[in-house]
Amino acid sequence: MFFKNLRADIELIKERDPAARTSFEVLMLYSGVRALISYRIAHWFFNKRLFYIARAISQRSRRKTGIEIHPGAKIGTGFFIDHGMGVVIGETAEIGDNCTIYQGVTLGGTGKQQGKRHPTIGNNVMIGSGAKILGPFTVGDNSKVASNAVVLDEVPPNSTAVGVPARIVIKDGVKIVKAQDLDQIHFTDPVAQELCKLQHRLDMLEKELKDKKN
Repeated sequence: MFFKNLRADIELIKERDPAARTSFEVLMLYSGVRALISYRIAHWFFNKRLFYIARAISQRSRRKTGIEIHPGAKIGTGFFIDHGMGVVIGETAEIGDNCTIYQGVTLGGTGKQQGKRHPTIGNNVMIGSGAKILGPFTVGDNSKVASNAVVLDEVPPNSTAVGVPARIVIKDGVKIVKAQDLDQIHFTDPVAQELCKLQHRLDMLEKELKDKKN
């Protein structure tokens, strides 16, 4: 099962990353793959209740790759961590099959409560760089989370979440607000739009004051 999952991970990375040339290159040089291998070993020890060994493996991997995956997390096949530096995946996080996440992503909790406290990510989900998904809710299948979004509530299947805090801009192919469903960087950010409006209003007020003084 271990080698079957690893083979699936590598093949899907080669499909998604145009820079990936060979399976050997992906296996040896991609930090996300190295972190995932360490996670799967640590997860085996975690399930055997050998918690110290599991955490020791995960912490060594963190130092080597800059990616922290708790050995208690549950991760499916075809998982791609692109670039990877600064990724954090919490103990009770669950990730489905064929998911892609980018650097700086956090799948975290919102407190010190026991039990399920990290998100569940469905199948075929893309999470953009710097996104934070915090809490024990679900991001549905085939959904996208934009770069730097902060997700604090459930994301329905086939949706796109954008902003701080995140809101749904596309659901089932229908645009709820204007957004471009292209890739992880071409998303309309409602927060940035509001800041631009405020800056424009401030410029107008400053101009009016200047005109009155003159």
